[in-house]
Amino acid sequence: MGLGSNLGDRRQNLVFAVEQLAALGTVTAASSLWETAPLGGVPQGSYLNAVVLLETVRGPRPLLDAFLHIEAEAGRERRIRWGPRTLDIDLLLYGDAVLTAPGLEVPHPRTSERRFVLAPLAEVWPDAVVPGHGRVADLVGAVADQEMRWAEAPTWAPGSPQSPVT
Repeated sequence: MGLGSNLGDRRQNLVFAVEQLAALGTVTAASSLWETAPLGGVPQGSYLNAVVLLETVRGPRPLLDAFLHIEAEAGRERRIRWGPRTLDIDLLLYGDAVLTAPGLEVPHPRTSERRFVLAPLAEVWPDAVVPGHGRVADLVGAVADQEMRWAEAPTWAPGSPQSPVT
């Protein structure tokens, strides 16, 4: 899952997301936190981004529905396309599945184009393959010119194996 926040207490919003995701399965890894400028849309503040891995028995559609609920619980309002948000949760990959359905596309359509997705994903799952594009570890180099700044080690995420908080 890709996580992002650029409103309110961004770090706490991501912690909240991980706590809620843990109710959907097992959080097996969390990346570092990365600070990135917004891409497109209205003028807005910088994002904190991360990637977490989740083992779950839920299918993609129920996961997406749960993500939308978690985002709403965090106060996300969907008023402006690509606007600021308290919390954004994206289903980046679902194993090696390729799915296209109304409101759901797996892999996430821009996974292979965004350093703020690929770099944290490479931390936690470098051998992952983005179907139709290649290995995550190989894709990161193509987006190395996109600016991002390391913000915090992976210990930020409660319940992840790297965190002292379980």
